Amino acid sequence: MATAKKKVESAENHAYEWPFGKKNYILLAISLAVIVLGFILLWQGDITLAPILLVLGYGMVPFAIMAKGKVDEAQTESDD
Repeated sequence: MATAKKKVESAENHAYEWPFGKKNYILLAISLAVIVLGFILLWQGDITLAPILLVLGYGMVPFAIMAKGKVDEAQTESDD
């Protein structure tokens, strides 16, 4: 019970943080660029490289969403 109250208090004291970091946005941009390149190649008639790029690009999207950056030691110490 005390831990739930502590989590609520700590959430009220901190400013809102974006759920994604710089690493997430970079990986998402790369995956979207790979997908667009795959569709361009598919439009031009390439039936070997285009599907590979599309599968790779769509596979990178969940990885880009779930990737986590390095956690600061000060942040982990304050959570304890």
